[in-house]
Amino acid sequence: MSALESLRLLTPQQRNTVIASYLGWTLDAFDFFILVFVLKYIAEEFHTDVPAVSVAIFLTLAMRALGALIFGLAADRYGRRITLMADVLLYSLFEFLTGFSTGLTMFLVLRALYGIAMGGEWGVGASLVMETVPEESRGIVSGILQAGYPSGYLIASVVFFLLFPVIGWRGMFFVGALPALLVLYIRRNVEESPAFLKRQAAGRRPFLTVLRENMPLFIWAVLLMTAFNFFSHGTQDIYPTFLETQRNYSSYTVGAIAIVYNIGAICGGLFFGALSQRIGRKRAIVTAALIAVPIAPLWAYAPGPVLLAIGAFLMQFFVQGAWGIVPVHLNELSPDEVRGTFPGFAYQLGNLLASGNATLQAGLAARWDGDYAYALLIVAAVVALVAAALAGFGYEKKDVRFGTEEAEEPHGAMRI
Repeated sequence: MSALESLRLLTPQQRNTVIASYLGWTLDAFDFFILVFVLKYIAEEFHTDVPAVSVAIFLTLAMRALGALIFGLAADRYGRRITLMADVLLYSLFEFLTGFSTGLTMFLVLRALYGIAMGGEWGVGASLVMETVPEESRGIVSGILQAGYPSGYLIASVVFFLLFPVIGWRGMFFVGALPALLVLYIRRNVEESPAFLKRQAAGRRPFLTVLRENMPLFIWAVLLMTAFNFFSHGTQDIYPTFLETQRNYSSYTVGAIAIVYNIGAICGGLFFGALSQRIGRKRAIVTAALIAVPIAPLWAYAPGPVLLAIGAFLMQFFVQGAWGIVPVHLNELSPDEVRGTFPGFAYQLGNLLASGNATLQAGLAARWDGDYAYALLIVAAVVALVAAALAGFGYEKKDVRFGTEEAEEPHGAMRI
């Protein structure tokens, strides 16, 4: 069955769930990526430097692990739907308040609070979707869900390109409050996960008990997500700053290039998500990660904006191509009882371990006389190889049926 055919077979309720979770992650990413475009301008207003402001990225990423645990446990106890609604409202509120920051300290505190709310969205939304759609649709739906991340980056790019000269950096954060309206759509059109309702009727064990029984899997998942987060954030967070400071491009040129590479990211997530349904999750991840390595020099060292845009398009096609498989891969590996918590918590712990990436790359660039290109290239190449190795020698349970004995089999054995 082709990817398009599997999508056409979704019921209206299943489509609504996919749309809501995709939009939740899209708008969450939009709120996050607003910051990467305005680091320089915030630093100027608060009379500090870019590395100091980039600590906000570190705090946001670091606090996401706490948010994944809090909202994940809530999703496993009270349901995916109501938890997702609460999460969207909170991250929209903290985004809006960020625009009122009076100094660097207040700004950093609000970004940390935003990080807690942001950390809950992915795991809750992904479990809701994967427990709702049929097995044969999971690959392409996974690509759609993860494409929300570059979609949010794309929207942020467009807003920066069109509105920043008019509304400034504070106005960018005010616009970031709009995702709160998504709650109305979820409340009206989305139902609770069937697998969650079935599990509630059967009862569940504590999260820590299930975690101890699956510790090798969990440790591997955290390491994999650490590499993946270095892969993603190492190719995205400082890239606009590289274009602005090392290449001296205007906000319009930076915004235009960002639009191009986020289109590439969306295409890559959809392509490799669908491909994973045919060749397997592990094989698709390894393919995407390894192809990114020879693309990296063009992405970092191309001589002009057009070639840089081409390199960035290709780089994000393969980076987010690998990421397009993550929602389905982690949800298929997760024990049924803790699917609201396990994938998101593993993902965000990886984010925590990789949360210093922006500060690391900014610091390396400063040490190398402002050479952001070299800092970007080194990180991207190394983590691509690490991600490919961890995925290739890791676990796989493609098309496992949720809520069955098959889903609860011991996770110590790897499936090739």
